[in-house]
Amino acid sequence: MSPSDSASSRDNTWRENWESASGFSSPTRLHSPPHIGRISKPGRSSYSAEQYELSPNLEEWSRSAHRHRLRPHYREGDTIDWWHEDASERERWKSMVSQHGLRGLLSPLMDVTKLWFIIIFTGICVGLAGGWLDILVMWLSGLREGRCARGFLWNQIECCAGVEPGEVCHDWQSWGEYFGISSILGQSLLHSFAYISLSTAFAASAAVLVISYAPYAFHTGIPEIKAILGGYPWTLLIKALGLALSVSSGLSLGKEGPLVHVSCCMSFLFMKLFSTFHGNEVRKRKILAAAAVAGVSVAFGSPLGGVLFGLEELDAFGGDFDVMWRGFVTSVIAAVALQYVDPFKTSKLVLFQVTNGSETWLAFELIPWLCLSVIGGVLGSLLIKLNIAAAVYRRNSILHELPIIEITGAAAVTAAVSYLVVFLRVPSSDLVANLFQECDPQRIDFHGLCNPTAMWENVFLLVLTGVVKIGFTAWTFGMMVPAGIFLPTIAIGATFGRAVGLLTQGLYRAYPKAWFFSACSPDPTVRCIYPGFYAVIGASSMLAGVTRMTVSLVVIVFELTGALSHVLPIMISVMISKWVADALGPDGIYASWIALRRYPWLAPFEFRDNGEIAADAMTHVSNLVVLNEVSSLGELKRVLNTWEYHGFPVVRNGTLLGYVAREKLKSFLEPLLDGSGGETRIGHFSGAQDGETADLSPLLEDAMQLRKEVPLELVVNMFRKLNLRHIMFSQAGALTGMITKTDIVALSTAHFEHRGVLAVERTSTG
Repeated sequence: MSPSDSASSRDNTWRENWESASGFSSPTRLHSPPHIGRISKPGRSSYSAEQYELSPNLEEWSRSAHRHRLRPHYREGDTIDWWHEDASERERWKSMVSQHGLRGLLSPLMDVTKLWFIIIFTGICVGLAGGWLDILVMWLSGLREGRCARGFLWNQIECCAGVEPGEVCHDWQSWGEYFGISSILGQSLLHSFAYISLSTAFAASAAVLVISYAPYAFHTGIPEIKAILGGYPWTLLIKALGLALSVSSGLSLGKEGPLVHVSCCMSFLFMKLFSTFHGNEVRKRKILAAAAVAGVSVAFGSPLGGVLFGLEELDAFGGDFDVMWRGFVTSVIAAVALQYVDPFKTSKLVLFQVTNGSETWLAFELIPWLCLSVIGGVLGSLLIKLNIAAAVYRRNSILHELPIIEITGAAAVTAAVSYLVVFLRVPSSDLVANLFQECDPQRIDFHGLCNPTAMWENVFLLVLTGVVKIGFTAWTFGMMVPAGIFLPTIAIGATFGRAVGLLTQGLYRAYPKAWFFSACSPDPTVRCIYPGFYAVIGASSMLAGVTRMTVSLVVIVFELTGALSHVLPIMISVMISKWVADALGPDGIYASWIALRRYPWLAPFEFRDNGEIAADAMTHVSNLVVLNEVSSLGELKRVLNTWEYHGFPVVRNGTLLGYVAREKLKSFLEPLLDGSGGETRIGHFSGAQDGETADLSPLLEDAMQLRKEVPLELVVNMFRKLNLRHIMFSQAGALTGMITKTDIVALSTAHFEHRGVLAVERTSTG
């Protein structure tokens, strides 16, 4: 057996074992591949450091003359050829600034003006849309319980504006009061009927809109933004309207994540006004990154947290300070527009302000806070596992074919159960706002939460609310409606946090002179424990356990609550919760859904191999569909009709010439073969020989080439840092194998049991 045969045998054995364990097959691997042309099998040279050569380098590649003749066509959801697009953008800018005279001065200025027009107007429109979306949600949610006597279109906040805290708002009428029903039984039956029927109607309407008009509008949109950073025009309207309906229905979901997707769709619409943004995907992605930041800013009223969210969670800036600066500007403008609308009539961006809390915290409180951190990490990991199990069950059951019936049934069950539990009946935003606030004699007691004689009843109801919300959220997040997971997660953590705060407060009242409470006054009537901030700690811990966010989460929480003096406890709780959650499962909710749907996304973490080399993971040349330098156009068409890969290597007698993208080749061949009968015409990838021969050289892309003996760690990091779609492996110029981004994604998610279960049938990313 030759050394090359040995390498091939070892490669196939490793791949078979890996694919058998993972259930994932490389999209460029074939069982019995057809070969167009002859491919040589070069021998394996000796191992040396000099063999790790990168050819061609980036500058040579970007200056390739034929590289820019034809632009690739990307379908919705595709990853982009980042090198090509970045090089094209540099060439466009150089060409523009090199013009002479007044045009050379005005063209760059107009180009920058268009860019900032999109940035500024995206921020303004996202802020206004977010504010009016809040108003619409409050109005629809209020309809489930009553209406305003001043007018049907008034929501409860507008209806009760001017009413002092602690006073009863007489302008807001329940449905029993509006219809003049005096009996308690009649009022209860009417209230429950209106609550359940309207909740079901809102959820069903959202489902019909999404399924019928914009399937991309379902779910949160953040996994799609992380993996693709793309927006779709029709998705904007359906996602915004569907989001208002689904949130108002009382389903255990939030609007925060979907607002990021809405923001990207809005930015995409503005880009369509200018033709200069149609030609380059890199410019689109960079503007969409700034728009995503604005979505987070509006969702939480957290402009700084939005920027950090884009940096940490979306990995949207790619080390580009200009992109981060644009995101910062968009975030600030969106926050200003949101404050102008002032949907909650507080004249503040703070949504869930912590009130009457102490400016200092006591050392003994670290113990219950650490317990809450552990609880948040455990419950966060549990919620992810339950959500994945629900998604897999939904896909493999009849529910996959009946999404509207599922959503209608889920809404009815959620409304019926929520109506029976007082803390579940109110919208999640109202629940969180009240759990974060401290007891105040000037305010109405939120369903007896401040009654010290009902401590155990309140703890039971809070824990019950949290447990039920975990179940509802695990099932709801993944149905065919717009759904975010931030607010339900915050509500779950806040219920457990408030329960722990009440228990700690009750323990202090029972044993005020115990050594554990020596930092407090021995008089139990003097306030020492603030349960509202315990709810903040619980919410932070739960959110960290579910999303695995860190720095951006801390900033969002203190901007959300105004609890700037308690940043250190929040940081500690987030840190402990993430450690605990990581120990129980390495992936957060968004990374899990990316793996479920097999999106081509690589986590921004360093990959460490165990001594493997590229040959262990690449697809060997014998398992590739390879195009010869000289082929008939009909033969090339048959290859395109047979195989759905993104592209194919091109060789000359086994020597690698380059790579041709499927869409480029298809666009080139269609006019030549459309009714002209040119199937027998010959095409040359190295240049036409005469007028009768088709010149395919403009389609050929220079391929990134490495030796197959390079460490696998280097290959993975190159894909992640250089945004590559494929790497070719060669020896003495001869093609030996290929690895695509899809292969690397499969390798990095091999630990995930259910990867690809929800994948949309698409071509590979190679």
